[in-house]
Amino acid sequence: MSTDPADTFRQEARELLDQLEQGLLDLERTPEDTELINTVFRALHTIKGSGAMFGFLEVAAFVHEFETAFDSVRKGKTSATSALIAIALDAKDHVSMLIEGGVVDKDRGAKIVSALREATQTGAEKEATTEPPSDTSEQAASTPASEKKLWRVIIRLPSNCMENGTNLLSLLDEIREIGPCTITALTDRVPALEEIDTSITYLGWQVDIEAEDPRNALNDVFLFLIDDMELTVTPLDAATDAEAVHVPSEAPAEAATDSVAPPPENQPEPTARTEQVKAQPAAHPTTDPATRPAGQSTKDAGAAGMSLRVPAERLDELMDRVGELVIAQSRLQQIAGENSDPGLKTVTEELERLSSGLRDTAMGIRMVPIGSLFSRFRRLVHDLSHDLDKQIEFITTGEETELDKTMIERLADPLVHLIRNAVDHGVESKQARLAAGKAAKGSVRLEAVYAGAEVAISVSDDGAGLDTARIRAKAEEAGLLSADTKITDHELKQMVFAPGFSTAKEVTSLSGRGVGMDVVKRTIDGLRGNIELSSELGKGTTVTLRLPLTLAIIDGMLVRVGEGRYTIPLSAVVECIEMPDSVEINARGRSFLDIRGELVPFLDLRETFAVSGTREDLQKVVIVQCGEEKVGLVVDQIIGNFQTVIKQLSKLHSNLKAFSGATILGDGTVALILDTVNLVAMGQNHGEHHEPRGKAA
Repeated sequence: MSTDPADTFRQEARELLDQLEQGLLDLERTPEDTELINTVFRALHTIKGSGAMFGFLEVAAFVHEFETAFDSVRKGKTSATSALIAIALDAKDHVSMLIEGGVVDKDRGAKIVSALREATQTGAEKEATTEPPSDTSEQAASTPASEKKLWRVIIRLPSNCMENGTNLLSLLDEIREIGPCTITALTDRVPALEEIDTSITYLGWQVDIEAEDPRNALNDVFLFLIDDMELTVTPLDAATDAEAVHVPSEAPAEAATDSVAPPPENQPEPTARTEQVKAQPAAHPTTDPATRPAGQSTKDAGAAGMSLRVPAERLDELMDRVGELVIAQSRLQQIAGENSDPGLKTVTEELERLSSGLRDTAMGIRMVPIGSLFSRFRRLVHDLSHDLDKQIEFITTGEETELDKTMIERLADPLVHLIRNAVDHGVESKQARLAAGKAAKGSVRLEAVYAGAEVAISVSDDGAGLDTARIRAKAEEAGLLSADTKITDHELKQMVFAPGFSTAKEVTSLSGRGVGMDVVKRTIDGLRGNIELSSELGKGTTVTLRLPLTLAIIDGMLVRVGEGRYTIPLSAVVECIEMPDSVEINARGRSFLDIRGELVPFLDLRETFAVSGTREDLQKVVIVQCGEEKVGLVVDQIIGNFQTVIKQLSKLHSNLKAFSGATILGDGTVALILDTVNLVAMGQNHGEHHEPRGKAA
């Protein structure tokens, strides 16, 4: 795990930038939402302060300009227009590049700052920048003296603030930006030299500042310290009426004000310390609602102490260890079954209970709400709709649905391609929609729901739908189909996933090369999922990805075919039946069973895997769900259900599409995990349709 402070800042800054981006996109829809404006401003303020603290001075300087420009929105002087949001998103991207340390065009940063200033200038400010300045004395005379007055501010920071990385000089510089001021150090709490602890901040400050009302600005300066510090603000023309911005709940306001000693004369301003400090526990922040800064909820105040940042590599290592424990427990269970010792069986049952609980806990830690992935696509749709000049509403549901973190990481690219296709190919232009009697604004919906032991993620649009005639024409043009080939509409629509296939009339920067949907297909196959596609001409298209919850440990059904043992993911199993005597199993091609009036094709795994030897008298059929249809897999024996630790196959076996991995059984032997979708597809390619040959109850 890296301990580089710069890496720590980058990691936290990425989260803040994501929060900033989501806040800006929300603000475009509800520009008058004060809470959203404050959220955006707090994110900027945090990035600026942390950047300066960790030595990212260029980041801090740019974000300061960004924050200054956006402050007019916060003060209600300027509206959060779509044009301003677009510039702010560009500014966010520039900050991201500065933080990551890539090649940055400095002129671009200056242009963004200039655009931000211009977009946030009020009418009066624009006139002031275009008209020649008038006489200074006349301006002073025309400014009412009552607008600004003198305030006295007393500041006592938390004793451990420097130990936690607070840059005191930076805070004082921010105070100077509020207005003309005089800053005097307060040394009344500094002990004798031999008693000084270098990890403690003893100094306080008295600030006499000229401003209209500095209280809100001071709250911003001390945003992350205000819960643990003393801060009082008093108008000097009403010294007896102290107005406290914040005083800790442990001491009354009067005590804080009265305890301030007069500052000594000619006291120099504080200087930065660079000594190494010893570690001490951080002060616990107060959660008193009366002293909490605006915009921070009780839940937020306690959230920091209830979460822990852990590197993803450690979670992967933990899952590997749990997997090995499950294998060892399975081995012990087999040994206990062969031994009559009751004590051994008791210990085995206890270990099985503990390992099962540990497995569920470890898998729960790896589960991440899919909303963390969905939020990335709002910016994508926002930018695409502007580039294509389309009005599109992006709707997401099911953000709380959880998936394994590995699944989340690998789903990003497929969903990007699906959403781009929906925006580019699916939703029509404004003119085409109006001509078709639709609303000018189209919609793209991203949805996630639990479906048994799977998660179904759907990308749908209300656009033109898939034109099967055009798809066939393109397929014949590409040589994928001959003119006399008969194919169903469902199979024809699946052609869009073929490598290099595209219905675009011309290649653009967004589409036309036939790569995107091929990437979707290959990635989902690699995740042991399957894709369902439905479309209605003129109504829209829906692509549904069905995925297992995790790729680490699954519940599986162990079966035997000849001398080989195989695992079928339990999430795919519908039911198990005995093969009727009236059915000819070894008939060439694919045969059917009549199960309670429903025709179900079956695949003989002995024939598929070329297993030699005598067939068992009583064959079993495992009915599995493959997409929208059911298929039977004929096996010699159903051994039972087991926790299956998935081990990836080597690159030498990557061409074995019928298997998604392997697992180690309790006796140390290996069982291959069947990829039911690819296995059935392989059987369909080699099989022929036959009439029903028997019935199963």
